[in-house]
Amino acid sequence: MKKIILLAIVALSFSAANAQLTLKGTKATDNVSVTLKGGAVSPFQHYAFFKNARGIFGAELRKQVTPILGVGVEGEWTINTSSWGKAPANVWQSALGVKSNNWLDHQFVGGFAAVNLSNFFGGYKGVPRDVDVETVFGAGWLHAYQNGADVTDENSWYTKVGVNFNFNLGESKAWSISLKPAILWDMNGDAQKVNRKENGGLKGQESRFNANHAIVEMQAGITYHFNNSYGKRYFVPCDKEYTQADIDALNGQINALRNQVNNAQADLDACNARAAQLARDLEACKAQKSKVTEVVKVKETEVKSASLETNVFFQQGKSTIERAQQPNVERVATFLKNHPEATVVIKGYASPEGPQDLNIRLANARAEAVKNMLVKNYKVKANRIQAEGQGIGNMFSEPDWNRVSICFINTNEKK
Repeated sequence: MKKIILLAIVALSFSAANAQLTLKGTKATDNVSVTLKGGAVSPFQHYAFFKNARGIFGAELRKQVTPILGVGVEGEWTINTSSWGKAPANVWQSALGVKSNNWLDHQFVGGFAAVNLSNFFGGYKGVPRDVDVETVFGAGWLHAYQNGADVTDENSWYTKVGVNFNFNLGESKAWSISLKPAILWDMNGDAQKVNRKENGGLKGQESRFNANHAIVEMQAGITYHFNNSYGKRYFVPCDKEYTQADIDALNGQINALRNQVNNAQADLDACNARAAQLARDLEACKAQKSKVTEVVKVKETEVKSASLETNVFFQQGKSTIERAQQPNVERVATFLKNHPEATVVIKGYASPEGPQDLNIRLANARAEAVKNMLVKNYKVKANRIQAEGQGIGNMFSEPDWNRVSICFINTNEKK
């Protein structure tokens, strides 16, 4: 017994040391399995095993605490064949030699701990082996169904030591088939010696290991391993175990990113303020009244020439007329309709940002955009419109304002 206890302590210590391996899964329902089992039992001594064997069946519910240590509860029941009547009187025989009428004559209900020797000595590799070996230690309540003419049922307690040979099946390891030999002791002693004076009354029932009070179990079991919260049916090591230095480094990176976000927000606020100021300046520019000048003199004919100037502004890199700028185009179209002799010269410009060849193309496209809208939308004849790209403009102090098409309308009305 001392050797068994010592082995259990060593196994638990090694299991605790192995638990330093970081594994996924912390829920109580992780790494749970259920087992159905059955086979034969026979007295440990005085009887040939197969000749005197009787049936046994049972079930187990297990929680695997670590890859090495598992704990669980079990229940087992033996099938009565009344073949043990000549065995020394104890809880194993039916009513001190009296045959029982029950088809079940013993039950064992208790707990157990299982130590995986394969992982104990070979280490856990992240996936269960195809075959592994466990040693099992258990204890619990033993009940004998006597049901004889002048005897009653007996209660005792048992201890158990066994070995499991587990064959883990499939890639997912959802199922296991096991061979489960074990020895089970009735710990209450010899019932025939109870109350005998030479044995000091109840002294004969002191708990002890006695081969005459033991049985041998030979069972096979099939086990189903439930799916875990992380998608596997067995322990899975974490990709990396983070140290405090790793955590500190990650916190430093997080703080640096936060500072970048704060700086970016400040830049964004400044850009928004700049955009708002540009919008106000643009509205002020739109509100300027058109300038009209009279200048021209032609040989012997005096011509009154009125020049109406209208600006159409564009977004950076764009030659599309926005809806907000269309009233400026319509102003030109209205004037041309009211003055059939008038013509217009459209000069397109670009701001200095970007490659020069791109800005030249943008300037041409902006002039053509105003011309196309006058022709298509307002049905102004194309021969009354002259569109010219002027490249980079410098008419305004603000570079953004130089993204513009300027329309010069000449009335060409003779005095």
